[in-house]
Amino acid sequence: MCDLCLKSWWVWDGMENSDLWYNCRFDNFTGTWLCASSKETEWIQAVQVLMVLSVVFSSVSFLVFLGQLFTMSKGGLFYFTGLCQVFAGLMAFSAALIYTLHNKEILPSSKELTSGHFGYCFILAWVCVPLLLCSGIIYIHLRKKE
Repeated sequence: MCDLCLKSWWVWDGMENSDLWYNCRFDNFTGTWLCASSKETEWIQAVQVLMVLSVVFSSVSFLVFLGQLFTMSKGGLFYFTGLCQVFAGLMAFSAALIYTLHNKEILPSSKELTSGHFGYCFILAWVCVPLLLCSGIIYIHLRKKE
């Protein structure tokens, strides 16, 4: 299995794939992947922005947790950390949902969608949603102990 296929949101027969930024196809003659930027549509831009925001919220959550861990008084709750994680989960949920519902508008129009399937990154985005939401809820109920 190719490394580039593992990073894709949509795959056609293992020889072509698409992610949030590039559409790639394998060139048998040269044995390399040829990639071009994805067509800029409003839907793909929405998915890109939401996934980047999800990473930002998750990163902020981690940094705030570290800060609160060392500065918060005993018995304090990690509300802000939890809310950042919940927002990260909602952003990832929105992005995956938009990609699911509008993949016909997002993917290259020259390809037949019935000959392809969702890729690993798309599946991982859906797996991240409940994990982010659960960790956010856990953070909200978490109390600092000495």
